[in-house]
Amino acid sequence: MLLFLWPIGAWTGVYERTFIAVKPDGVHRRLVGEIIRRFEKKGFHLVGMKLVQPSEPLLKEHYWGLRQKPFFSGLIEYMRSGPVVAMVWQGLDVVKMARRMLGETDPADSLPGTIRGDFCMEVGRNVIHGSDSVKMAQREISLWFNPDELICWENSSQPWRYQ
Repeated sequence: MLLFLWPIGAWTGVYERTFIAVKPDGVHRRLVGEIIRRFEKKGFHLVGMKLVQPSEPLLKEHYWGLRQKPFFSGLIEYMRSGPVVAMVWQGLDVVKMARRMLGETDPADSLPGTIRGDFCMEVGRNVIHGSDSVKMAQREISLWFNPDELICWENSSQPWRYQ
């Protein structure tokens, strides 16, 4: 087993990574297993996961781009209200595919079959976060995980998922 030690430029193709966080409402509603199941069934490769109670500074840095929005302080308070399951998934086009699997930020706009379409009722409790670009995934992963917390391992099913 090798630790995650490759350069950022290697985050392409089947080695692309994304950050996924099951928010406090998803953890309290016991949806973590179902969410992991969906990512595994899709064929993505879990390379990091931890249950955390995020600090206010971490959350303010994570949501920095939303700091001017009127809901920012409520978002930080909500994300501190319970544990979060932080994960890193790897695979071909994982950022784009994960966003499709999550559904729209507003569950009312999410199709059935998506995580938010199946499990959410309102935007303020939308169960899950996913990176919206490869660049953002790199940033978010580096905020939530130390390099030694990400495991690089060979998945024996890879030849059955990619040509």
